[in-house]
Amino acid sequence: MKKQILEIENTDKTFESIKHIDEYSNEYWLARELQSMLGYKEWRLFLAIIEKAQIACSQSNNSINSHFVVYPKIVKAGVTTKTIIDYKLSRYACYLIVQNANPKFEAVALGQTYFAIQTRKMELSEKEYSELSEDEKRLYRRKQTRDGNKILYKVAKEKGVKNFDTFTNAGYKGLYNGETANDIAKRKGLRYREDILDNMSSVELGANIFRITQTEALLEKQEKPNEQIATSTHYKVGKAVRDTIKKLGGTMPEDLSTPEKSLKELEKENKYKFIEDKIH
Repeated sequence: MKKQILEIENTDKTFESIKHIDEYSNEYWLARELQSMLGYKEWRLFLAIIEKAQIACSQSNNSINSHFVVYPKIVKAGVTTKTIIDYKLSRYACYLIVQNANPKFEAVALGQTYFAIQTRKMELSEKEYSELSEDEKRLYRRKQTRDGNKILYKVAKEKGVKNFDTFTNAGYKGLYNGETANDIAKRKGLRYREDILDNMSSVELGANIFRITQTEALLEKQEKPNEQIATSTHYKVGKAVRDTIKKLGGTMPEDLSTPEKSLKELEKENKYKFIEDKIH
């Protein structure tokens, strides 16, 4: 048992050592570094594993482009240079790769354990979620909105969005009956530059998660970069979510009460630990 724990801890350090963080605070791994770590000597063989992982990603209704980002690199080849293809991989992409890799390689077997555990830490089952307190649900859903927005803004940029304030407010206007982010902040009585998402109930955050994920899915289908279409799509999705809430007889998001404590305050009180304990 001690040996297994030691192996997992060592693997954690190993795979964490090749993790990168981009300018938007997103974590990623480079495929060629992961290739070396897992013991694959030839890129063509490892590329076949990546392709299997991409198929698994697509079959799970996840965006391949969001998890496997093509990353061309210029490298020296003697006195000349050449361009090689690499990939920026999400944690989920790494998980799919090690699941499709050869488990006979010791590093692959350890990688399967590591990425399975780390990916599991990012998720909660329906039963686990139902057992959380309201504050814990808020913390969990806030993380989902934060992660979802990172992907949404990345896709929006690819679709031609440059004015992200207008793009963001379009979604809020659709969901909040014309209110912008500033309007929502004023209605909630927030201080200047205080994040509105940090001051929402779990139900209100849930509506915004639906807005975020559905907009991202529709933008993925947008063929040509067009900021106007992308912004209009965000508004329409927000409006559709609002109409669905109304049709079901739910409470409109602007009528939901604002929690007494912001999530920043809860974070200072180490409330995240409650969620981690329940997942473990």
